[in-house]
Amino acid sequence: MASDLRRIERALLSVSDKAGLVDFARFLHGRGVALVSTGGTRDALAAAGLPVTEVADLTGFPEMMDGRLKTLHPLVHGGLLAVRENPSHEAAMLAHNIRPIDLLVVNLYPFEATVARGGTPEECVENIDIGGPAMIRGAAKNHDDVAVVVDVADYALVRSEMEAHDGTTTLRVRRGLAQKAYARTAAYDATIANHLAATALEEAPAFRALGGTLQEPLRYGENPHQKAAFYRTLDARPGVGSAKLIQGKALSFNNIGDADAAFELVAEFDPAGPAAVAIIKHANPCGVGTGATPAEAYARALRCDPVSAFGGVVAVNRRVDAALATELAKIFTEAIIAPDADDEARAILGAKKNLRLLLTGGLPDRRQPGTLWRTVSGGFLVQERDAATVDDADLKVVTRRAPTSEEMDDLRLGFRVVKHVKSNAIVFARGGATVGIGAGQMSRVDSVRTAVWKAQEAARAAGAGDSLAPGAAMASDAFFPFADGLEAAVAAGITAVIQPGGSLRDAEVVEAADKAGIAMVMTGIRHFKH
Repeated sequence: MASDLRRIERALLSVSDKAGLVDFARFLHGRGVALVSTGGTRDALAAAGLPVTEVADLTGFPEMMDGRLKTLHPLVHGGLLAVRENPSHEAAMLAHNIRPIDLLVVNLYPFEATVARGGTPEECVENIDIGGPAMIRGAAKNHDDVAVVVDVADYALVRSEMEAHDGTTTLRVRRGLAQKAYARTAAYDATIANHLAATALEEAPAFRALGGTLQEPLRYGENPHQKAAFYRTLDARPGVGSAKLIQGKALSFNNIGDADAAFELVAEFDPAGPAAVAIIKHANPCGVGTGATPAEAYARALRCDPVSAFGGVVAVNRRVDAALATELAKIFTEAIIAPDADDEARAILGAKKNLRLLLTGGLPDRRQPGTLWRTVSGGFLVQERDAATVDDADLKVVTRRAPTSEEMDDLRLGFRVVKHVKSNAIVFARGGATVGIGAGQMSRVDSVRTAVWKAQEAARAAGAGDSLAPGAAMASDAFFPFADGLEAAVAAGITAVIQPGGSLRDAEVVEAADKAGIAMVMTGIRHFKH
């Protein structure tokens, strides 16, 4: 059986990211590899004193059309695609003076970075690479003979291969590089296609693709028997994908989901207003609080469900300070995610070696459009991010009694939170914090009953009587199909309700509210979150 080793004698390098380029090229030259390059890459190599052939000299055609045309030529693609030891391919190469290219090093024009920084449409289009993906796909197809590198991190891999195998690479490594190359071009093209779909305002493109870059392999998924990894997409939205892990263990699959849920929730609160803290457990909030300081907001959030908060994830809408860090360190918390943390807070939390501290550098814009994806058997669902907010809603008082200003504040808070609770969702809010949450029940009345029970448990834990529900406002993510849910809330002491409306029985529900003497506001916005 013939050896799968392939010697690298000639390499074509064309990169936008020049990190590590000169050192790698110098290594190749030292191994006797002939270097071919384009434009800025050739200039960088020549400036380093390395002998390099310009692609234009190889093809006999100058770079033209503002760099759009330079590598799309048979002398380039023939050198990448020719199957070694195939007689007809060898004959074609001989007849047309095509020399083999054994190594291709390409990283693509920075389209993703251009979009992320808000480049103009013209700038974005000019950063769509054409020649690079064409060469990458050709080299990857011919990986039996050609090694292709699309990631600066793989310079070291190729170098170690050549050192270990006397200037050659193994098929196993070339195949792995080819897989990475195809995944890279797929992710790149997916980003371009999705950007164009968004800018063209096309609601349902005929084809849709999702691509990402590996952030980190995970120990396992939701359960230990499930393999998992975390991939980052182009989305520049501050959050768990862009956060820096300042301390603590690597994030788990569930940590990442909870951190995302928590941070998106606190982003509903204007950072110029009161501090806001959310405590998340299994993707649902178990407490949300606001206050003059982060520590005060955390105390109010913790009061809602101190039992469930154990082992939860905490999000803050502003810098973590020493006072908050001191309180956070008192119970077991899996992770904290915030825009920033001061030095004293970092030192306090640093004593908790396993506690993850994630800093994002900013808050996501709650009104920013975006795309959410969910896989199902045989396909996936795509929808816009729920960017609707209670602050933008046309609130209508539908009962004889209007809410007081204090009740209206609590109604708004409750509706901000209920948007982030799994449906069916009910939130009780009072005094700038949640006091009872009912999540994910099959009937809305059961979600109300759960919130009532949680408010009772919270009161007992705080030594504050029988329940925190009396005098609270209630938010519902969707309409009440019957008056029974409302009646259960009234029996618990709820004095004001906010809900989308839209039920065939809205009149019956409003009549029940009027009979009980409570206020009701309708938003016209539903916040299902399944």
